[in-house]
Amino acid sequence: MKASTKADEVVRRALEEFSPRIAIASSFSMEDVVLIDLAVRHEPAVRVFALDTGRLNEETYACAEAVRRRYGIAIEWFFPLREAVERLEREKGLLSFRESLAARHECCHIRKVEPLARALVGLKAWITGMRREQSATRASVKNIEEDLVHPGLTKINPLADWDTNELQAYVKQHNLPVNKLYARGYTSIGCAPCTRAAAPGEPLRAGRWWWESPEHKECGLHIDHKQECGTSRS
Repeated sequence: MKASTKADEVVRRALEEFSPRIAIASSFSMEDVVLIDLAVRHEPAVRVFALDTGRLNEETYACAEAVRRRYGIAIEWFFPLREAVERLEREKGLLSFRESLAARHECCHIRKVEPLARALVGLKAWITGMRREQSATRASVKNIEEDLVHPGLTKINPLADWDTNELQAYVKQHNLPVNKLYARGYTSIGCAPCTRAAAPGEPLRAGRWWWESPEHKECGLHIDHKQECGTSRS
């Protein structure tokens, strides 16, 4: 089955089964814009949410606005709790996430994991742009799977088996909005201080937390770092 046809079918069935308690999580990567394009063909008012960590690139905001205007959808933005961000920056400074893996997990938890938990309230399923090709931590991603981090939810990954060529071909064919960071060599979209362009031949997520080992390149949205490390967060 052609990749785009299979992905479209996964999206269609997910919307039929879980609507209205399903939403697309978007960081405005190419993957997420493809998912929105597929979904609005079946449900023009599909729910889309995004996490504004307070540290996104201007190019990401521009892409979000282009998507909003093209599809006429309301993007549900979720922000970190002000008190938690203020406490982190007052006590540990602005760049604590580079001091250790635990410190980076703490920052990601405040800026991304906790807001995601609020975004998922009331949902039965959510759609993500995860692909097996992206990294070793995503090599076993399935199109439809139980969300082990958020019990009771189903996680839909329609692009799980897409490669980069298929992704770029779909974007070009449908003339989709593209985050301009890609033209600067970025192959993954995240927070500005934690993401850089990847060198030719590097893994797709090499630009994320480039000072860490490949097996650690997740923020906690898809992997429970508390269970992973056997520690609790304060």
